[in-house]
Amino acid sequence: MSSHTDSRFAADIYGERLERAVQLMRAAHLDALLITPGPDLRYLIGSAAESFERLTCLVIPADGATPSVVIPKLELASLAGSAAGELGLQVLDWVDGVDPYGVVKSALHVGSRVAVADAMPALHLIPLAESFTGLPASATPVLRELRMIKDAAEIDALRRAGAAIDRVHARMSEFLQVGRTEAEVGADIAAAIVEEGHTEAAFVIVGSGPHGADPHHHDSERRIESGDIVVIDIGGPVNPGYYSDSTRTYALGEPDPKRAARFAVLEQAQAASVAAVRPGVTAESVDAAARNVLKEAGLGEAFVHRTGHGIGLSVHEEPYIVEGNDLVLQQGMAFSIEPGIYFRGDWGARIEDIVVVTEDGCESMNQRPHGLTVL
Repeated sequence: MSSHTDSRFAADIYGERLERAVQLMRAAHLDALLITPGPDLRYLIGSAAESFERLTCLVIPADGATPSVVIPKLELASLAGSAAGELGLQVLDWVDGVDPYGVVKSALHVGSRVAVADAMPALHLIPLAESFTGLPASATPVLRELRMIKDAAEIDALRRAGAAIDRVHARMSEFLQVGRTEAEVGADIAAAIVEEGHTEAAFVIVGSGPHGADPHHHDSERRIESGDIVVIDIGGPVNPGYYSDSTRTYALGEPDPKRAARFAVLEQAQAASVAAVRPGVTAESVDAAARNVLKEAGLGEAFVHRTGHGIGLSVHEEPYIVEGNDLVLQQGMAFSIEPGIYFRGDWGARIEDIVVVTEDGCESMNQRPHGLTVL
């Protein structure tokens, strides 16, 4: 296996991905993929380059020709950590005053049907469309197929991410205490996320008391009170860029019996959804497994969002576990299972694990207890 750094996988993994991209392009009757910096570029060649007003673009021809990286000369250092050199990619550098979109076009056959990632900035999409005399096609069908199915290296990274965020949840009694503000708790959790192996804290939700009823609350100067139910939803990336995302709900003192009973139903719903995951079932059926448990208990109205989202080099990516998505699950897909119940102005709760579809079920990346933890 080729040598690599902590910031990316071995070069042969990226070589296999590029080969697969070519196969999928041909099946989609596309002549080339144009990929600007972001998760797609990181997936394909291990480059964490950033997007600026000067164009950086990976050009992958479907005819089997060597892919090229069109890049400003002053940004060449950003390729150093990628697999571009080991893969033998052509580097087409350019300087100010040169038309980079013309450089992209020169790397392809005249009349090529090109496709771009949906996250390409309009700053670059519009000049490329003008250069190719027509709006490029969407590369989503190709990139979606590639990135939804995680390979062994990706699954290992997700395991490491899950274990790291579990270690943060295991320390929650250090941070979550009566009298502290949500912001104080959040700052300590963010530091712990890095201490436990993430490269950064991507998000920290500390929703105490009535703030727990807002699924995307972050934190505030509200002081945590005795009797509060607190939702803690946290995550971040581990090298080479794969995310954790895990939610647990805590009680500051023994919870009210009615709340405890409702939380027990939520726990059953989350377990039912996890149990429903296996190859061959649809994404919406996994959503329904959780939703039906809550509906039967009269809590269907309290569940206001989808059951889950895919995860990998992005916190939110396909597949989405939501009603109406008839996508058939396949081995290697990774996503969250995170039903929640929310009572505006009062309290809320959510339980979230990341799972990966296996041959006959799923593997959870998170191992912390699911129950309402009393601190």
